[in-house]
Amino acid sequence: MAEKKQFQTESKKLLDMMINSIYTHKEIFLRELISNASDALDKLYFRSLTETSLGVNRGDLAIDLAVDEKTRTITITDNGCGMTPEELENNLGTIAKSGSFDFKQENEKKEDVDIIGQFGVGFYSAFMVADRITVITRAVGSSDAWIWESEGVEGYTVEKGSRDEIGTTITLHLKDDTEDEKYGEYLQEYRIRELVRKYSDYIRYPIRMEVETSRKKQDSDEYETIREVQTLNSMTPLWKKNPTEVSQEEYEHFYQDKFYDFEKPTKTIHVRAEGLATYEALLFIPARAPYNYYTTDYEKGLQLYSSGVMIMEKCADLIPDHFGFVRGLVDSADLSLNISREMLQHDRQLKVMAKAIDKKIRAELEKLMNSDRAAYEKFFDAFGLQLKFGLYSEYGMHKDELKDLVMFRSSLAQEDKKYVTLKEYLSRMPESQTAVYYACGETVDKIALLPQVESVRGSGFEVLYLTDDVDEFAIKMLAEYEGKKFTNVCTEKLDLGTDEEKEALKKENEDATTLFDAMKEALAGAVSAVRFTNTLGSHPVSLSSEGELSVEMEKVLGKMPGGEENRAKATLVLEINASHPVADKLRALAQSDKSRLADYTKILYAQARLINGLTIDNPAEISALVCGLM
Repeated sequence: MAEKKQFQTESKKLLDMMINSIYTHKEIFLRELISNASDALDKLYFRSLTETSLGVNRGDLAIDLAVDEKTRTITITDNGCGMTPEELENNLGTIAKSGSFDFKQENEKKEDVDIIGQFGVGFYSAFMVADRITVITRAVGSSDAWIWESEGVEGYTVEKGSRDEIGTTITLHLKDDTEDEKYGEYLQEYRIRELVRKYSDYIRYPIRMEVETSRKKQDSDEYETIREVQTLNSMTPLWKKNPTEVSQEEYEHFYQDKFYDFEKPTKTIHVRAEGLATYEALLFIPARAPYNYYTTDYEKGLQLYSSGVMIMEKCADLIPDHFGFVRGLVDSADLSLNISREMLQHDRQLKVMAKAIDKKIRAELEKLMNSDRAAYEKFFDAFGLQLKFGLYSEYGMHKDELKDLVMFRSSLAQEDKKYVTLKEYLSRMPESQTAVYYACGETVDKIALLPQVESVRGSGFEVLYLTDDVDEFAIKMLAEYEGKKFTNVCTEKLDLGTDEEKEALKKENEDATTLFDAMKEALAGAVSAVRFTNTLGSHPVSLSSEGELSVEMEKVLGKMPGGEENRAKATLVLEINASHPVADKLRALAQSDKSRLADYTKILYAQARLINGLTIDNPAEISALVCGLM
């Protein structure tokens, strides 16, 4: 019996940390062992390029998997370079010693060296699921084979063994199942298939396993169950191909298969970049939003691969929130990974790639808008809200990049309810127009009925219709577009009419100070001011707001949790149409019947609240007043 040796680090604590702390998900053990096997095949193939006597045919290189439920073992076999006794000691007897890393360092200036392993700890991830590991290996150029075996922190043994061919076989003896951990799941063929497809689908060598399948009997309609060796991985990543060699059907099939969507993507973006950061990216803009997209349960992020091996299923740092709907993957050998290869170190390459991806998505969306407006509008129906959030979020950091991607309904496109971009709005502004006008409401039809909207449209100006809760917050964050300020038509900032008309209106308001004071008193502080206006068209009354908080913004804040009780209030102004007969009636009542003036004021205020989509605090009182007048 071979003498048990201690790990050269002489640290049980370090190995315990390797097994129990570094890796988040136990299932990645198979990814690590397959990656190590792939490295061994790469090393042998690389040596064969200069040592032709080795007679290596790349087509014969492969990784074989096997499971045995009776013995509770998983076996990973490769016909790669194998290991000598010294390499066994150095690579498996010394924790955090990586033969792959040394090989990569020695050959870093040579082309086609793409070794995955870096840290020499991936092998030990197998102890998360196994209580004993046996390695049988025979190095290239040697007739001797060696057996390395360990049960974990207590040490390992190395003794002579036998193996017909060069290469390495690793056998994991799985731990017994517990109430919390079902290690036996890794003995199921479907689970092995799933893990290979998830993490190692693009390893460049075939990963094979004998599996149970069914086939039609010859000369019969019946089926029989057989066992046959199948290749579990696809090997050639689609994103590694030249985009000119990939059909749209291939892209669509890949997307639907990998991202479980039954619809074709709206847009496919294939990127192959070199320079400050070298990477390939395959990105897809879905045709519709997932059911949970606008909830806290949705997790954004791109799949991250390093040399064809999936490192992270959702890398959120590669994509900004406003493009969180984009699905796809990025593959790069330039990334600095942490020791477990599960997370990224936040380095310069990552930031460079994220910035470039953001820019590329933006450019492709602009191209889609200009080349296929119908497709873009369909996309905007699904994800436009997220772009608007992008204008507003992070204190408007991305507003300049996104402002030409957002669209709104408008008064000129009201009947067919088409979208309008800010650029399109500006392109048809009359020379006399000094601001970009907008109004907010629940629907396009309701906004169109607002008195101020009727007045602005009557002056020949287009009005943007803002129907999403985030719209006005986003517009206020933009503040202006190409030097034109945004103006809510339902605020005191609306400035229509000639200088002479404005001067006449100012005098009318000054002369009606007593009337307005009486009306304010009747409303008991509900409004900050009452005034005449010339912005209501044919309507008698409406509400406007003063300050930064509009009526619609107050409504939105009120919808938030706890918002109804604690929400900020808009500063309201009751506006009376100076040219409407009701204005003459109010002036007369101010002279003859202050009590009746108060009743009229309450009715007009209630009417104005209804027009602006607000509730009435005391509808019974208003009903009684109306009945009294009748």
